[in-house]
Amino acid sequence: MTSSQHSSELQHDIEQTVAWALCEDLGVTQPTEITNTLDITAELIPADNQAVANIICRDECVICGVEWVNQVFLQLDNAFGFTGEQATKITWFVTDGQAVKANTTLFELSGNARALLTGERTALNFLQSLSGTATTTCKYVECLSGTNTKLLDTRKTIPGLRSAQKYAVKCGGGVNHRIGLFDAFLIKENHIAACGGIAKAISTAKSNHPSITVEVEVESIEELTQALNAQADIIMLDNFTPEMIEQAVKLTADISQGKTKLEVSGNMTIETLTTYAKAGVDFISSGALTKHVNAVDLSMRFV
Repeated sequence: MTSSQHSSELQHDIEQTVAWALCEDLGVTQPTEITNTLDITAELIPADNQAVANIICRDECVICGVEWVNQVFLQLDNAFGFTGEQATKITWFVTDGQAVKANTTLFELSGNARALLTGERTALNFLQSLSGTATTTCKYVECLSGTNTKLLDTRKTIPGLRSAQKYAVKCGGGVNHRIGLFDAFLIKENHIAACGGIAKAISTAKSNHPSITVEVEVESIEELTQALNAQADIIMLDNFTPEMIEQAVKLTADISQGKTKLEVSGNMTIETLTTYAKAGVDFISSGALTKHVNAVDLSMRFV
């Protein structure tokens, strides 16, 4: 996939997820049903009132989610019929991937008071969650500084937000693993059992899709040897001890001569990352980047 294709698909996902989130919050099923009277609390305010608001981050973090925020207010403006001078204006003081200190003002909103209030929670939900993923990723990546090991994400994402969270991982300095079940092989324990063994699974994968990367998960040195002999492109070492990983790195170098890459996965923590990286693996993958989301603290204040 080219960078332009990825950008186009991400933009499509942003539009779709924002539309879904706004419909959810306003109790409708289609974006075309959104009006400026559905937010019954915001309706207390005169329809033509204008306002200015600052959005402040209370935590030290890495920012991610600018386009999701922009899209929230763009869709509300379209739904409410606000164009030109009536449209919401957003002035950003930060960019995606930027590290900020606590109590930093991230952006300013100006426009129709109802629109600002109706969009507030949806916009901040995206921004706080994606910034949380980017921040966690950044902390993990910092632990790998000085090594050649790259940090990968996984498919353990919030349903409907995979592309968003994977974008957040990149903002935090991580690397995207496969996007889904369609773009790379990851042959795991149950696949191996159903296929009739590691060698059979790998050979079938290479036969079915010769140009697609074949990765296989192993749980022992014996299985690692089988995967190396079957010429897997990447081998995932699942729950290996540091001692086993050192043995695996040496064995892989001896058998594959650098052709096969090694990935470590399973209960990765900030405390263990450096130990595994120093053993010489190529990749460390962690589901915690996207499934253990610690949202950053944001607030919107009218000025």
